[in-house]
Amino acid sequence: MSRACERGAALLTVLLLVAVMTVLLVAVMDDIRFGLRRTGNAQALAQAQWYALGSEELARARIHQLDRGDGRTTLEGGWNGRPFVFPIDGGVMRVRLDDATACFNLNSVVEGAPGQWRRREAGVRQYLALLQALGFDATRADAMADALVDWIDADQLPGPAGAEDPAYASRGPGYRTSSALLAEASELRAIAGHDAEAYARLRPHVCAQPDPALSPVNPNTLGEDDAVLLAMLSDNVLDLAAARRVIASRPAQGWPDVPAFLQQPAIQAANLPDPSLQQLRVRTRWFALLTEVEYDGAEVVLSALLDGESPGSARLVARRWTYDE
Repeated sequence: MSRACERGAALLTVLLLVAVMTVLLVAVMDDIRFGLRRTGNAQALAQAQWYALGSEELARARIHQLDRGDGRTTLEGGWNGRPFVFPIDGGVMRVRLDDATACFNLNSVVEGAPGQWRRREAGVRQYLALLQALGFDATRADAMADALVDWIDADQLPGPAGAEDPAYASRGPGYRTSSALLAEASELRAIAGHDAEAYARLRPHVCAQPDPALSPVNPNTLGEDDAVLLAMLSDNVLDLAAARRVIASRPAQGWPDVPAFLQQPAIQAANLPDPSLQQLRVRTRWFALLTEVEYDGAEVVLSALLDGESPGSARLVARRWTYDE
């Protein structure tokens, strides 16, 4: 091989080495760049979560402010369901606090203790009344109520129109009843009779509180859309139109106590049953918090349930990093 050919081969080798090194360098730089981006995203997400957790303290402070000193919770200040926007360095935080008692507690269809849940007739009657107030016919309402009880109760004996494990095992894929209290209302979608259409109708008026007690209802925080709850409490003796009129007649500062609310002519005429009378409160116990944080490209959602009647500040009962569906 001539010297010129040798020089050409050497030059080609050098060029190939340079090309390979360039490719490797680009790959390394891409890894470094992506690594830095991942680190930055992780840091932004962590900071957004810390901001969201901080909103729980804001909620506790607001709940404390709502304590008027007279044992009442009212809509004064326009707090219920109103989003408050807080600018933060690099983003924004939206916080909303809601009265979480303006709903039927799905877990109230049973009573007892964990592992021993059994049917509670007062809760079942209220669920039936709610379903009928929302336009479900009596036959379907019976099936939905029995299925809800069977989903939670401890036995495997289906109600007259209910469904236990065999009914769900035959589905594809099959599954079983929980035999436990619902953790959130969205579990309804897994229960027989509660299809997408039924769930959409029910969702604004139901909740899954952390105990099976009949939900305490504060008439001082009810809105027009909550009239169905007053109808439910009266076993539909009070129709929706009358219930809306009762809510519209509420004093600007709310009713001072439960007896004052019960003095309303329409409520007197409805002759509320004893379980419903015991549910009425003028102080809200459960509060729902929804926080949305946008920070440096990261987005975080936090939803939480707080107990406003715990000693000291409001107690965190549940937290999830998603919307409360």
